Amino acid sequence: MTTTAPRPALTVLLATPRGFCAGVDRAIQIVERAIEKYGAPVYVRHEIVHNRHVVERLKALGAVFVEELAECPVDRPVVFSAHGVPKAVPAEAKARRMLYLDATCPLVSKVHVEAQRHYDAGRQIVLIGHDGHPEVVGTMGQLPDGAVALIETVEDARAFQPRDPANIAFVTQTTLSVDDTAEIVAVLRGRFPEMAASHKEDICYATTNRQEAVKSVAARSDVLLVLGSANSSNSVRLAEVGRRSGAAAYLIDDADGLDFAWLEGARVVGVTAGASAPEVLVQGVIDRLSASFDVAVEEVDAARETVSFKLPRVLVS
Repeated sequence: MTTTAPRPALTVLLATPRGFCAGVDRAIQIVERAIEKYGAPVYVRHEIVHNRHVVERLKALGAVFVEELAECPVDRPVVFSAHGVPKAVPAEAKARRMLYLDATCPLVSKVHVEAQRHYDAGRQIVLIGHDGHPEVVGTMGQLPDGAVALIETVEDARAFQPRDPANIAFVTQTTLSVDDTAEIVAVLRGRFPEMAASHKEDICYATTNRQEAVKSVAARSDVLLVLGSANSSNSVRLAEVGRRSGAAAYLIDDADGLDFAWLEGARVVGVTAGASAPEVLVQGVIDRLSASFDVAVEEVDAARETVSFKLPRVLVS
């Protein structure tokens, strides 16, 4: 009679909240509803959200992803991604008489409104964010060239030379590291005490909540697994926050990206997902771990989210 060796015990700490935020959920629904209403294909300018699995699923439903509006025929609907677009994009769509649906996250739109408000008041705008990220491109594209100065690091904040030190305002990308951004803002405020700010925090509630949840989980974990794509800013930030909180943190697309060598000697593994990563990916990781370990799952609650955003009226009528 042969006996099977017992599987090693492993505690999995699930960070809550994790995964889809309200803005991502709304953007995906806009593409799905547009396909239902208008039929395939529906064009989407840029990835609707930064997650490979979401994009592939929507492609299978009939979405066609492009980078520029010029790639879209005028007789099919086009959806603008959750990250937001420069003002020139809807202006071009109108000029071409295209049917377009704006899936920009309302919290990104809020940053656009704040930037415009400061610009109208005559202030130079400082945008804290990552160069080339579509959200940053969209925010800078709300205002004329040269109106927005991009700051990515503390070093940039120290070197920044405004036109008028007494007349500047700052806004931020919504998916930044809360701690990194606070450090940059502190440097700017130290140099420019009169610097104006948005009425409310620009880093969105979902980014903040997920980072706080990761801090709680990572502090108790040997290894942290973050589900999300490499081009997802908020997912990359979660892995960074996890490392700073003491865990060996890895960003993976799905369970196939899990390397069991990472888990040698580990007794506690934290698991979370970026705001654009579906929950099915989390379950896939738990299932893969359960095949090799005696897994005990524990939810770690940092916050409860009840936010939801309305869909465009044309899709609900």
